[in-house]
Amino acid sequence: MSTHTEFKENTVVVVFGASGDLSKKKTFPALFGLFREGYLDSSTKIIGYARSKLTDEDLRGKIAPNLKKPNGAKDDEKAEQFLKMVSYISGPYDEDQGFNTLRTEIEEYEKQKGVEEPHRLFYLALPPSAFMPVANNIKKLVYAKNGITRVVVEKPFGHDLESSRELQRDLSPLFTEDELFRIDHYLGKELVKNLLLLRFGNTFLNAAWNKENIQMIQISFKEPFGTEGRGGYFDEIGIIRDVMQNHLLQILTLLTMERPVSFDPESVRDEKVRVLKAFAPIDTNDILTGQYTKSEDGEKPGYLDDETVNPDSKCVTFAALGFKIRNERWDGVPIVMRAGKALNEGKVEIRVQFKAVPSGIFKDIPHNELVIRVQPNEAIYLKVNSKTPGLSTTTQVTELDLTYAKRYKNYWIPEAYEALIRDVLKGVHSNFVRDDELDVSWKLFTPLLNFLEGPDAPQPELYAYGSRGPKHLAEYLEKHKYVFEEQGLYQWPVSSPDQSKVSKM
Repeated sequence: MSTHTEFKENTVVVVFGASGDLSKKKTFPALFGLFREGYLDSSTKIIGYARSKLTDEDLRGKIAPNLKKPNGAKDDEKAEQFLKMVSYISGPYDEDQGFNTLRTEIEEYEKQKGVEEPHRLFYLALPPSAFMPVANNIKKLVYAKNGITRVVVEKPFGHDLESSRELQRDLSPLFTEDELFRIDHYLGKELVKNLLLLRFGNTFLNAAWNKENIQMIQISFKEPFGTEGRGGYFDEIGIIRDVMQNHLLQILTLLTMERPVSFDPESVRDEKVRVLKAFAPIDTNDILTGQYTKSEDGEKPGYLDDETVNPDSKCVTFAALGFKIRNERWDGVPIVMRAGKALNEGKVEIRVQFKAVPSGIFKDIPHNELVIRVQPNEAIYLKVNSKTPGLSTTTQVTELDLTYAKRYKNYWIPEAYEALIRDVLKGVHSNFVRDDELDVSWKLFTPLLNFLEGPDAPQPELYAYGSRGPKHLAEYLEKHKYVFEEQGLYQWPVSSPDQSKVSKM
């Protein structure tokens, strides 16, 4: 079990891959966010480690422009203080040399501070090829034998079931499951973290959360940009590996799992694994795949226009997948997960459509829908039917609206990486992926990936950059019982009247 102790003083944080984009834009800014808000003690020692030949000042110069300072001048002072906590070591990932320098620096710091029980956090912001050399050297040379070691591993956790198991086999002799934190930043997003409380803390929702009341569920991920020169990398990954097998599946398990006996990390993770085991294999006849082409005005390039991409590539840049869960709660409820690049907007959204009101006094009254906007403009709104005000007896769709920017103006809502790094510092595993959960999720997705990447892979349907996706998407959703209402021009104000969105798909 995790100790759940929050180490406030004299912690050592080592960020491997410190000169890379992930560290510069996410890891160091998240550490600063925690420091700025008082959740990271000023005695913390932060060391960046990478192969690039940089000085301490070079690294600080890369980090500084990415530090968020909502409180202006007050935060400028804090940023200065934070940057002084950061130093840099240049060294290879697969040789002792740099790790010996790292060990010396850590031990000198701990000796100077009189630390008896070291607390060391190693963050691997690295490509998968560097995971094992770094993990081996951490264990051999900088592991806190008489204290606590925590190791954060970034996705991808393997490429398929076999490579995931191989990575797990290699890591398990080095670190216990308690010491490993497989980070999926979607589990740190405020609206994803709110799912358990929303479901199980509200009787009216909990009572309706089943096949008797829910018509269908869909989870959508939309990006308004293409691969933008990273096509060669994306060609090996595809949209399913990029966001569906990890981020969106995490959301889906939290949406469909049973109530855990407590908020204890293992209770939550047990229920996620249990529901995953009830998923039917993904039916390759129940999918819609797409690949984007040039925008209709010809300004934006198509996926195959990228010189780094194989001109015959069938790489999937859009996918809609149907899921069936074979248990008492969900049997017969269609679930659709869809994700795509180069679409008409950027958003991540959960949409739960409830069954129709029984006929009788009402005719063709719209379905209720619970919509959870994960990003941007976090919000939860429930589409409800209401009488049109005044003398009219007609109904109209309105919403019970919880828009976070309006309701929680004076709250600090941590960014995903801030929330998750704090969890690591406290040793809390609830929002991290466990080894058996990873195994079950790859078991579910690997046959589909083998099919889509095999010799008989279907040709993805083409869609224009900036469109809603493949033209058969609406038909696909209707086949999965999603009802497009006649009142389809219902407007939901995102944050101001001029930003209203048509709440149709």
